Amino acid sequence: MNTVSWGATFPTEWPRKRIKYLCRFVGGGTPDKGNPEFWNGAIPWVSPKDMKNTAVSETEDHITRYGLENSSAKLVAPGAVLLVMRSGILRHSIPVAINRMSVALNQDLRALIPLPEVEARFLARLLEGHEQQLLSVWSKVGSTVESLEADLIGETKIAVPTFDQQSAIADYLDRETACMDALAAEKDRVLRLLDEKLRALITRAVTRGLDPHVPIRDSGIPWLGEIPAHWKTERARWLFTERDERSNTGEEELLTVSHLTGVTPRSEKEVNMFEAATTEGYKICLSGDLVINTLWAWMGAMGVSPVDGIVSPAYNVYESGARLDPSYVDALVRLPVFAQEVMRYSKGVWSSRLRLYPEGFFEVSLPVPPLSEQREIVAYLENETGKLDAVRAGTKRTTALLKERRASLIAAAVTGQIDVGRAA
Repeated sequence: MNTVSWGATFPTEWPRKRIKYLCRFVGGGTPDKGNPEFWNGAIPWVSPKDMKNTAVSETEDHITRYGLENSSAKLVAPGAVLLVMRSGILRHSIPVAINRMSVALNQDLRALIPLPEVEARFLARLLEGHEQQLLSVWSKVGSTVESLEADLIGETKIAVPTFDQQSAIADYLDRETACMDALAAEKDRVLRLLDEKLRALITRAVTRGLDPHVPIRDSGIPWLGEIPAHWKTERARWLFTERDERSNTGEEELLTVSHLTGVTPRSEKEVNMFEAATTEGYKICLSGDLVINTLWAWMGAMGVSPVDGIVSPAYNVYESGARLDPSYVDALVRLPVFAQEVMRYSKGVWSSRLRLYPEGFFEVSLPVPPLSEQREIVAYLENETGKLDAVRAGTKRTTALLKERRASLIAAAVTGQIDVGRAA
């Protein structure tokens, strides 16, 4: 196989070698998940979900020595460069990490065990700093990247300075990125706090109203608790009617429902899943209708549609009655506590297989403020959400700039564009 070219420029004095001559490759494997003797042991077992940081120091899953010996997995000593080879994650990045402990890998990962002339941290930074270039040359040609080709990785030629130079570069990047990572972590904490504040604000508004001094009473509904004394409560059967109209052509806007975004046009989402050959016979959904993903209602996959369209026949569509403002309904049903409530009326043996059918949904009790008050709540939430969204957008921009700066710094250092001795 010919050497893989990926466009990086290195100092001319740095010797070039193919990765397969700099590392030993070790693959992973998954022990039989149905055999209890293979699991819950003492050996950490790493999968793509554990590759969140540049250093793997813990993992949720562990296998036994017996499980290791009876599978294709191998024990990888600390200090290897771990690389995700197959995962949906690869559409956006190549997760790279160094293990700080002996681990076994699942079948979607590979360990690059550096030879003595290679500093693992330098190699990991080199891959991390050029992930976008490497994604294009290490994957099969296609619209999405799902897997990397081991042969292409091995044939990629990189330049490596002396071991001491590699260590100096790695030390420099460890110092510099630590500051950036700390700042990025703080920005992530701010985003989490903003999300928590928004959830609390919405919950308070839709279940207690806007007047903190209004008389309250016990609603008699455990999930709801106390509500303003003048609010009504009703079962959903008296507030909604099921809409079961079908599309004749399937040409209407196709909508999807998730616990994160509620009801949105599928065209606005990045999805890579099975698509039906035709959408004829899909359910009609009008703007203002409540749509519930029957299978994932327990996770909160429901919301009010902002547009006319069609949804999967497996979903349920409900038309709100005259006493409800659709935007108020959307805020209410997307509360995490509401998703927990509908679980009580869902059918299924396991929580992950619960289904919320109309007869169950119609048993759920909801608060019904006066219509004018619902609209005041909606207007208040739109205003407050707008303020928080502005802060969130600014925080995300800062985080994006930090990531860009970090990637540029790493790429420059591992290709010799920064004199790390002077920079230190």
